[in-house]
Amino acid sequence: MKFLRSLITLTIGAAAFACAATAYAEDINLGIISTDSSSVLKQRWQPLIDDMNKETGLNVKAFFATDYAGIIEGMRFNKVQVGYFGNASAIEAVDRSDGEVFAKIQYANGDAGYYSVLITNVNSRFKTLDDVFKNTKDVTLGFGDPNSTSGTLIPGYYLFAKHNTPVNTAFKTVLPSSHEANLLAVVNNKIDIATNNTEMLDTLKKQHPDKFAQVRVLWTSPLIPSDPLVWRKDLPEATKDKLRKFFLNYAKTDPHEKAVMAAITGYSGFAASSDAQLLPIRQVALFQQKQKIESDAHLSADDRKTQLAALDAKLSALNATQAKQ
Repeated sequence: MKFLRSLITLTIGAAAFACAATAYAEDINLGIISTDSSSVLKQRWQPLIDDMNKETGLNVKAFFATDYAGIIEGMRFNKVQVGYFGNASAIEAVDRSDGEVFAKIQYANGDAGYYSVLITNVNSRFKTLDDVFKNTKDVTLGFGDPNSTSGTLIPGYYLFAKHNTPVNTAFKTVLPSSHEANLLAVVNNKIDIATNNTEMLDTLKKQHPDKFAQVRVLWTSPLIPSDPLVWRKDLPEATKDKLRKFFLNYAKTDPHEKAVMAAITGYSGFAASSDAQLLPIRQVALFQQKQKIESDAHLSADDRKTQLAALDAKLSALNATQAKQ
């Protein structure tokens, strides 16, 4: 009898543990990078999260932070299991937070990505890029989050580095902020210029055409791959299957789902992807590191040579990987 009671206790305990483990696995925090205020992001994304809960049976909740690093660190410490990132922040999530790209955004207009832009108020003294770089010491720049692809990484390389203009030292004032805050600051003539992206401009044009008319685009970048979705590699395969099925089939035909995606920022749905989509952004990041090392007067010739050789090796490996894609 004593043996039977012990066996029953063990069986019940094991069942309770299994239920608890299952419940844990089914609880998902979806991290969303802070391109806008949390209230705006919640309004855009909550209908999709509601549909996700209904169709997958998962318990998905939105996770917001004041900056991109908060979502990256949230994934690192397993407070975020799935995240909507830009490409630069996705690199951090993959490298530091056990993340893996599994899907990417699709655009309603068929574009394969979006663009970084440099903007100013239509009534400002800046009519061309030459006006900006004529005397940057008299210019206030609204810059992006440090982990932003379109707000920082891409303009940092393709615009400011190409003009031999170090962002941290060349301008009168640099004010890092979200895309939304920078856009409004330009519209309201509070700053001279700001980095941003075409997604934000398209949203402004649709929602506030009068404010959009206050914006002048001074520069447009090369194409940036559409934003990726990243999950933690250690998610249970069954949970990954549910998430993959949901995202890759969402908004393909259903009018409600199409409306939900359009309301987020003119998206039409999702497509399968992998870490390979980050390769071009990794190359830009390494080029930037090379430029910093080459211009670092504090490094000895030997240290500079060693560090540049290490970066060249990484670039060669990336190039070889990209050639196989």
